[in-house]
Amino acid sequence: MVHLLLAVIYLSFISLGLPDALLGSAWPSMYVEFHVPLSYAGIVAMVISAGTVVSSLQSDRLTRRFGTGMVTAVSVAMTALALFGFSITRSFPLLCLWAIPYGLGAGSVDASLNNYVALHYASRHMSWLHCMWGIGASVGPYIMGYALTGGQGWHMGYRYIAFLQIVLTIILFFSLPLWKKRSSTASETADGKAEKALTLKQIIAIPGAKAILITFFCYCALEQTAGLWASSYLALFRGYTAEAAAEYAALFYIGITGGRALSGFLTLKLSDIQMIRLGAVIIFLGILTLLLPFGSIAASVGLVLIGLGCAPVYPCIIHSTPAHFGADKSQAVIGVQMAFAYVGTSLMPPLFGLIANHIHVALLPVYLLLLLVLMAVMHEMLLRKTKKAGD
Repeated sequence: MVHLLLAVIYLSFISLGLPDALLGSAWPSMYVEFHVPLSYAGIVAMVISAGTVVSSLQSDRLTRRFGTGMVTAVSVAMTALALFGFSITRSFPLLCLWAIPYGLGAGSVDASLNNYVALHYASRHMSWLHCMWGIGASVGPYIMGYALTGGQGWHMGYRYIAFLQIVLTIILFFSLPLWKKRSSTASETADGKAEKALTLKQIIAIPGAKAILITFFCYCALEQTAGLWASSYLALFRGYTAEAAAEYAALFYIGITGGRALSGFLTLKLSDIQMIRLGAVIIFLGILTLLLPFGSIAASVGLVLIGLGCAPVYPCIIHSTPAHFGADKSQAVIGVQMAFAYVGTSLMPPLFGLIANHIHVALLPVYLLLLLVLMAVMHEMLLRKTKKAGD
């Protein structure tokens, strides 16, 4: 039964990644049909991000009341409905309306599933689960490309993913009996009574909470900025052709996906804290490779190293949260972490876009280095704060 539930969770993470890169791959066709500027993709992305922030902040309350299994099933159902809505939409305003349930569903399931895995499974599963997400995120654009090259249009690309999400929703509802209620979980006190969900003010007041929120903000901002601007950096500063820059920039994501597969094995020997520190060191080496005048090929090597370094950081921060704050507070803290992650990925890459536009894209390694240093400092501060709180 335990292994069957784990299989369902692995499947869920693959499915979660499927729609994440669809907007970017479909937008060149979508904006022409909607008769809107190319930049309007940012509006859709912001609506989705706003929904994920709201639902992430509510994840603790929802999970305590309905349980992880039900929250996951309903959230995936909302995502499936939203994706089907995308597939039948013929106007931009309606697309933005469908983006609301898309974001709300994505935020809840992300926070709830990550906390459940952090509480009940070893660190290696967290790394491998996020590797599965990477596989899903890679397959999604391939499915969209199949629909576009086959003359079916972007509508069918979204519809294919919606059907896959509907199948997952059915599986999740049938799997609800597997999500057994455990004693002394985050939703119960010692006498078995349900605890009240913590407010945002109470969560931030927990010793070490501010440090882990800033740590997670910086990491997610770093990952998203590197992924978004790598191709432009290679083309505009390192002299790659546009086609070659796109191909080599993909090495960053290959590094993350492959690195997370490898990280799962490394966690058998190293703790979450050691994995995060190791990841930070590898990211630094990758940024250093970009900064030093080693030539254009070295720049692509630097992107691979940054991806490899990023691989263990996200899953290990999430997995270590119950150890830092206790199982009773982990869902609340992880929910706010996810909200900070979405804020970071929404604000920091566009901020570098302004820097690149007004100064130069060559500053990408410096920008990433500043985020990395702040992330590392705040992580060490987290360790001091939580150790002191536990004394």
